[in-house]
Amino acid sequence: MINVYDNIKNLLNFDNEDDFYYLQIIQRKKENPQLGSNSRIIKNYYISSLDYLENRYDEITELCVNFNARAMLRLNKRSYRKVAFKSMQNIANSMANGEYSFIKKSYDRACGKGHNDKDKTWIIDLDGIINDDYLIKVKKSINESNPEGDKIVCQLPTKNGIHLITKPFDLRDFREKYKDVDIHKDNPINLFIP
Repeated sequence: MINVYDNIKNLLNFDNEDDFYYLQIIQRKKENPQLGSNSRIIKNYYISSLDYLENRYDEITELCVNFNARAMLRLNKRSYRKVAFKSMQNIANSMANGEYSFIKKSYDRACGKGHNDKDKTWIIDLDGIINDDYLIKVKKSINESNPEGDKIVCQLPTKNGIHLITKPFDLRDFREKYKDVDIHKDNPINLFIP
């Protein structure tokens, strides 16, 4: 089981009423081979406050257990205003293309497409068995990249390794040294996996 709620709740900040974090309960084919597609959305949450998340956390974990699903949270904030405009654009495009069945998903597609966070975070995805020496070298390489300073926000366990949550940095040297490491600039973290 993976549960990183206590690790990330201090990373969430709500500066104004337009801010929210996007959380999805997702079944994946890897854990559910009977699925017809690669994944299925069980439920979406639009987290406007820490209280909202705390009040629904038992429900979120229960859905994950019951559906053998993951709670996946995007750590880069969204804007209700920007998502609303992007939704309207998605609806217009779907209508223009005669894809009326996609209209019902327009809002959630807009939530997934763009963030509104001045203080972005990235995910450095380290899969496999990670020894301490390797992890120290990766962290050192990140912190020695421009801009200067400590860029590692936190370290989270995953089912297959570690996610380093970082502030953006110059990737040129890092990509050269660590070609097999995936860097996700706006992907969700696994908040809870049963």
